[in-house]
Amino acid sequence: METKLKIAIQKSGRLYDDSIKILKECGIEFSNGLNKLKTEAQNFPLEVFFLRDDDIPQYVEDDVANIGIVGENVVVETNKEVKIIEKLGFGKCRLSIAVPKGMKFKSLTDLNGKRIATTYSTVLTKFLKKEKINAEIHEISGSVEIAPGIGLADAICDLVSSGSTLFMNGLKEVEVVMKSEAVLISNKNLSDAQNKLLDKLLFRINAVKKSKNNKYILLNAPNNKLNAICKILPGMKSPTILPLVEKGWSSVHSVVNENDFWEIIEKLKENGAQGILVVPIEKMIV
Repeated sequence: METKLKIAIQKSGRLYDDSIKILKECGIEFSNGLNKLKTEAQNFPLEVFFLRDDDIPQYVEDDVANIGIVGENVVVETNKEVKIIEKLGFGKCRLSIAVPKGMKFKSLTDLNGKRIATTYSTVLTKFLKKEKINAEIHEISGSVEIAPGIGLADAICDLVSSGSTLFMNGLKEVEVVMKSEAVLISNKNLSDAQNKLLDKLLFRINAVKKSKNNKYILLNAPNNKLNAICKILPGMKSPTILPLVEKGWSSVHSVVNENDFWEIIEKLKENGAQGILVVPIEKMIV
């Protein structure tokens, strides 16, 4: 019987689209799970389960699903026996404490004796204990941000992305409890065959991630500036340099990290680079 990996992803919610996207960018073909609990990939030994995000760590711990994509905040909150294998770079947010805009707040000690509404009571309890803050936690589900407005709490602890929801509800972010993003988790007792499949999947995921963080650059440069340009463009090991028909000029090819992109472009121009062409990288196989 063929060994397969079973992966759990959100059936709806903020991580659903990006979870589907990264698997398909890995070349894995499957249906999007509309009105389905699971589907099978056509070209990779993978079954995809569509679950509530809060349930994913439990399913992975119980080995109903071997691996899963879920927010790191959910992994910490549920405290299940799973391994975080890889941070995936999407779904970035923060779990933060917010208070009404009119409330005076200078430090965490202002929360002593206050009531804090949250869905993440486990994470918040650990944080307050570490910071030696004595506050009352109200665990609720649903629209946490309305709790101060209806007198249920003095503050909230909830996920924040842009902060627009806090703004619309008259709240201000005052303390980050933890930063989070989508992570790939796995059961702690995968078989050898399952680990081999996981390694193949991770290879594809890392190729996709690296392509998103890097750009392929081609440029023309005078030969007397090549040493300076090579120091600016280290590439994966070193830039590729090819002589041009025009005497005294070469074509230089390299890979640049997106975080350093604009600063590097300016330095290249200062050192005589011309005809700079930037090409997106679909996959980066290393």
